[in-house]
Amino acid sequence: MYIVILGAPGAGKGTQAAVVAEKLKAAHIATGDMFREAQEQETELARQAVSYMEKGQLVPDEITIRMVLERIAAPDCVNGVVFDGFPRNLKQAEALDEALVEQGKTVDKVVYIKVSETELLERLSGRWICRQCQTPYHALNSPPKTPGKCDRCGGELYQRADDTVETVKERLRVYFAQTAPLIDYYTRAGKLLEVDGEGGVDEVGERILASIGGSLIGQRSRG
Repeated sequence: MYIVILGAPGAGKGTQAAVVAEKLKAAHIATGDMFREAQEQETELARQAVSYMEKGQLVPDEITIRMVLERIAAPDCVNGVVFDGFPRNLKQAEALDEALVEQGKTVDKVVYIKVSETELLERLSGRWICRQCQTPYHALNSPPKTPGKCDRCGGELYQRADDTVETVKERLRVYFAQTAPLIDYYTRAGKLLEVDGEGGVDEVGERILASIGGSLIGQRSRG
């Protein structure tokens, strides 16, 4: 079984992808982890990816796709894969489909964790970190006892540049611009499952598993 988890920054797709992978006994492939692991590998492909990462640049689609295809050939992927953070755009989606077809496989379902922009902004722009001990806080979900001060060490709390409202809005704009064609692509293929991503982690996880299970049962009964 091959499942793709889509969701904007802050939607919780990494957490939910891990849950789904465990339930399905499938491999969880997160491109972020894959790129970090590449820094410890000695392959030519890994070296190419690292050369872009060291410059602070995005790894090109061609290299990302080759790395993913190499990864899904590993023994732990024999029961299937839950993709987290891939594909990011239409080109990657088409390349993944082509590669799977050559192996007699296909993406079974694509789960889109839908969260309102207001909620995403609240989740992402509320993060604060202690300058001294790096303890994380959230203005709404886990605020410090004293505003601006760390509960553990009394250090000053600060907000990273990529967590400010302006930066978060730009990250979301870029994400939705890239993902709109992807959602349309999988909708036309009859594979998209839209799931409400607002609520507790367990609650959202149950919705996703119910959605996947129900859709596959329906698919088999029609077959």
